[in-house]
Amino acid sequence: MKKSYLAIDMGASSGRHVVGHFDGKRIELEELYRYENGPVDMNGSLYWDLPGLWKSVKNGLRLVGSKYGANIASVGVDTWGVDFAFLGRGGELLGNPYCYRDHRTDGAMERAFKIVPREEIFAQTGLQFMEFNSLYQLMVMREKNSPLLEVARRLLQIPDLFHWLLSGEESNEFTNATTTQCFNPTTRSWAYSLLKKFDIPTHFLPPTTEPGTTLGKLRTPLAEDCRLTSANVVLPGTHDTASAVFAVPSSAPLGVPDWAYISLGTWALMGIESPQPVINDVVSKFNFTNEGGVCGTMRILKNICGMWLLQECRRVWNQQGKTNSYGQPIDWEDMNIMTANAKPFVTFIDPDASEFAKPGNMPQIICDYAKRTGQVVPKTDGAVLRTIVESLALKFRHVLTMCEAIGGKHIETIHIVGGGVKNKLLLQATADATGRRVVGGPIEGTGIGNVLMQMIGAGDVSGVEEAREIVRNSFDVVTFEPFGSEAAAWDEAYERFLTILPQ
Repeated sequence: MKKSYLAIDMGASSGRHVVGHFDGKRIELEELYRYENGPVDMNGSLYWDLPGLWKSVKNGLRLVGSKYGANIASVGVDTWGVDFAFLGRGGELLGNPYCYRDHRTDGAMERAFKIVPREEIFAQTGLQFMEFNSLYQLMVMREKNSPLLEVARRLLQIPDLFHWLLSGEESNEFTNATTTQCFNPTTRSWAYSLLKKFDIPTHFLPPTTEPGTTLGKLRTPLAEDCRLTSANVVLPGTHDTASAVFAVPSSAPLGVPDWAYISLGTWALMGIESPQPVINDVVSKFNFTNEGGVCGTMRILKNICGMWLLQECRRVWNQQGKTNSYGQPIDWEDMNIMTANAKPFVTFIDPDASEFAKPGNMPQIICDYAKRTGQVVPKTDGAVLRTIVESLALKFRHVLTMCEAIGGKHIETIHIVGGGVKNKLLLQATADATGRRVVGGPIEGTGIGNVLMQMIGAGDVSGVEEAREIVRNSFDVVTFEPFGSEAAAWDEAYERFLTILPQ
């Protein structure tokens, strides 16, 4: 008899409710509900629309319950990292959570280094320095004397917040906590001494909870309303990348991988899996991060601006009323055709340059970047897209060299999971740029990893190696081999690409 598990996979641009049906050997995924997400500008600040998101979550729960009811064994939520909200006395929600792309943390890192040296922050947290990390969000609140820091009883990151809404139980799940730059991955506890130096309170930071933990049943009124009276709430790897990496279909022994991963969505998270944190001068120099994985693993990775660049171009062009040859709004396939038809190796960008991080007229921002760096300014929309795709592939090559230096091992294969797998041009470009085999899939890696962790929590799966065997048995992947005839052109492009990176 099949058992069914519900993964609520919430990304920064969209969310989905995916049911995983397990027959003892294979998982079959069924997406039942999808909804849009994105920050809302209120009075010059960017917030997440928490009430709207909760309404969408409940609508999806009702749809799942109407179809499967008591057959749903459990539900778990994964989201992006970093962002958070506060609970006060009596379970009072203290405001809508800010979006990490809000400008209030601009310049915060430089101010932070005047309080605590960069080296000390890294030694305590092992985390990549990014201006939107929770540490700097909290520091800005302290600078502005936010009363929330004093009256808050509990800090909950975004997936913790939804697990609380679902079950009534408060938890701070481990994998998401490690994204904050407020957590020490070596001691597996909050970096209390570091936070004290920033005068950030810690009374709202209790010990973290491991993936696979059962929080309990759905709140009774919610369970009855959605016809999910048998469902437990079980913590997956609540950081979406932790769930996505869990779904990599590798057969290599745990702890000695000869592969790297890219979780490719709005962000591209590229790195290697490790049985322990790696905090040393090499990791610090490369500005890599130590983030928690499931089942005792760590993810040693680098955040790279990913499909966000393409998403913003599409958003801007559709806002401008541009259409395809059929008079319809430009879709992803239109963009692929435009990319393929553009001349290769003309212009490059550093996808992680600061000007690309915020919402805006991305095609124009790319053209301005090209002009500023003395390159050919793209003249067509296709040229803009070709610039993005080739630049991402070259950035992956650059980060791959860092992964090999950190891991001390030649990487044979790059596994790419997530929605970006649909962009076959980018996957082939990555194979060509890196000279490595690229394995694309599964596309729904995050939802799969979420379901697998629920299965481990239920005792249906023993651990990572069995889980990945189930992935290999259940989902097709597409392999991209590098074209040897293209190697010289990509090598020359890479040398040019390196000249625009920060020195």
